[in-house]
Amino acid sequence: MLAAVYHGANDLRMEERPVPAIAPGELLVKVDSASICATDIRILQGSHRKFPPGTVRIPGHEIVATIVAAGPRVRDRFKQGQRVFIAPNIGCGTCSQCRRGKNNLCPDYQAFGITMDGAFADYMRVSGDAVEQGNVIPMPQNLDAAATALAEPFSCVIHGQDALSIRPSDIVLIQGAGPIGLMHLMLARMLGASKIIVSDVSPVRLAMAEKLGADRVINASELPICEAVLSETSGVGADVVIVATAVHGALEQAVGAAAIGARINFFAGLPKEQPHIRLDANAIHYRELIVTGTTGCSTADCRRAAELVTSGKIDLAPLVSARFSLADAPLAFDAARDKTSLKIVIEPGLNARRREHDRE
Repeated sequence: MLAAVYHGANDLRMEERPVPAIAPGELLVKVDSASICATDIRILQGSHRKFPPGTVRIPGHEIVATIVAAGPRVRDRFKQGQRVFIAPNIGCGTCSQCRRGKNNLCPDYQAFGITMDGAFADYMRVSGDAVEQGNVIPMPQNLDAAATALAEPFSCVIHGQDALSIRPSDIVLIQGAGPIGLMHLMLARMLGASKIIVSDVSPVRLAMAEKLGADRVINASELPICEAVLSETSGVGADVVIVATAVHGALEQAVGAAAIGARINFFAGLPKEQPHIRLDANAIHYRELIVTGTTGCSTADCRRAAELVTSGKIDLAPLVSARFSLADAPLAFDAARDKTSLKIVIEPGLNARRREHDRE
């Protein structure tokens, strides 16, 4: 099979590898679609802590696939030809976080495309612990595989907004109009937020935010965020502030843009070399602000995301900017780095069809 294999910083090699063998409790899946996220870009740059020097591994953790083989222990539950969405994080199952259903916070977690081979390949092995912990989620065949793969980052958005309890009366500010910020916009709109304000420095991404239902967009390179939000809200501020961009200033400005009693979520992290910001502690104290942080997603979050996508309540297809064959994975990563793009998706089936055409 063909695979995009990480060999070190900025060293992604297209290699032929054996199709993985599976144990009695495991699955072999054919990858239909695997999207690229900021984590994958960080991996390729050599700055992900789970990819220390010397690591050789297939990345890819936003996965929709079709089952091609099931081990004898699981054949009664999974059938050949069944399409599935695979939740990437596998907890140890015994720690306090796993017992609370927060396997994304397990200190000894495993994850497809992070600690084990992932989906930037024709085929992928699904480990027995992932099968037993419910990471394999059946999906309808009629859904667009590329859009369905975005259920994984969308599950992270669900996890983030759980900390905010958005109500119909809320004014929501979303800082960052990349794929994650736009998913936050979609979910906040579905939850009935009364007004949604989105900020970014990209006119292209702000235009997409307007298209997807933002009530007001702010170009942060032209207007101070706090001033613009206070003007838009008659001096009150936003009831909910979501920071979906890894920019120090955005996190610092979140407090100034927040209304009394507002809820703030630092959804985006900062580079480990510069993790510190300056916050107005008195504003947090005297205005009773709630500041939260969330990371990743649990398997339960993934199941909720799958239900919303399957029901049609959330349509992630507008966020797919381009689809690449697996053979063109390096070009796909180049496109993913382009700040005018949203989600870039690798579809191994495109590669298979192209190779078939080349033989004719």
